[in-house]
Amino acid sequence: MDSVEPLPALPLESWRPTKETLHRFSQIVGKVALAKGIRRNHWWHTTFRLTARGWTTVPLGTARDGPVFTCAFDFFDHVLRIATDRGVEVEIDLQRQSVATFYGEVMTGLRDLGVDVVLPHPHPFDLPDAGRPFEDDIEHADYIPELVQRAFRVQSQVGRILEEFSATYSGKISPVQLFWHTFDLAVQRFSDRQIEMPATVDSVTREAYSREDISAGFWFGDAKVPEPMFYSYAAPEPAGLADRRLPAGARWVPSGAAHAAYYPYDEARLSPDPVGAVLEFFQSVYAAGSELAGWDAAQLVCWGGITDPVLGAKRSWPEWPE
Repeated sequence: MDSVEPLPALPLESWRPTKETLHRFSQIVGKVALAKGIRRNHWWHTTFRLTARGWTTVPLGTARDGPVFTCAFDFFDHVLRIATDRGVEVEIDLQRQSVATFYGEVMTGLRDLGVDVVLPHPHPFDLPDAGRPFEDDIEHADYIPELVQRAFRVQSQVGRILEEFSATYSGKISPVQLFWHTFDLAVQRFSDRQIEMPATVDSVTREAYSREDISAGFWFGDAKVPEPMFYSYAAPEPAGLADRRLPAGARWVPSGAAHAAYYPYDEARLSPDPVGAVLEFFQSVYAAGSELAGWDAAQLVCWGGITDPVLGAKRSWPEWPE
């Protein structure tokens, strides 16, 4: 694994079978979080956060319904570690597992820890085999540790870039989080404008986009976009956004009735300054989207995570206070 290159190469085809298995593993654990988390706006209780070793859920369970527990993917020990606030844990191997056996071991492990959980719909979400229960999936059983570690290295680096981008905004903003249903790492900036939607819009979408937002993120690629890709979009899309110029290598593409800005991962990683190139891409979409949507961008800016105007005037980013 390359420890020097800021954004290592990771062609989708080089790890597609492993990715497809890991995606389904993540959906199993994500559905546990959906069932046992304390609900937060925009579904933030169900998403994963990055750690130095992999992904983790937020603490799950409630003060009335213990135990409190987390589910953490460790991509160096190659286990799912389910730990409780009672000091006990179980580890489930990520290698040599089909989706069916992994699902069974996760549910057994939760029961052994005293966690009572029933998944209302234990099937993949929005994947080609969405009609097949997890417990019947013996097809997806690929897990190559070296490829998982390399993919996580990419995701970890991208997470740092998204955190750096997040540090420039003082309004309502999501964590940098992994959405297990779509398998993308993203952050969302919100305005306070409430969005009215037709009654036909599903409940997941209604909550996710109940406020005007501008999103920035990354995914490894899929059948529709067969390469790793940075992306950004505004929802709802303000008129004229797709006419705005993007940095070299980026492009606007149709996305439903609107557009998304795409910037290929390989374009960024081969540039002289990969991190700077990605930040420029994200900032260009945000600057155009916030202007056209009428956000008070000057009021919302906080370069280097500093909101106090006195400290901001005295200190040069990224200096940290004593």
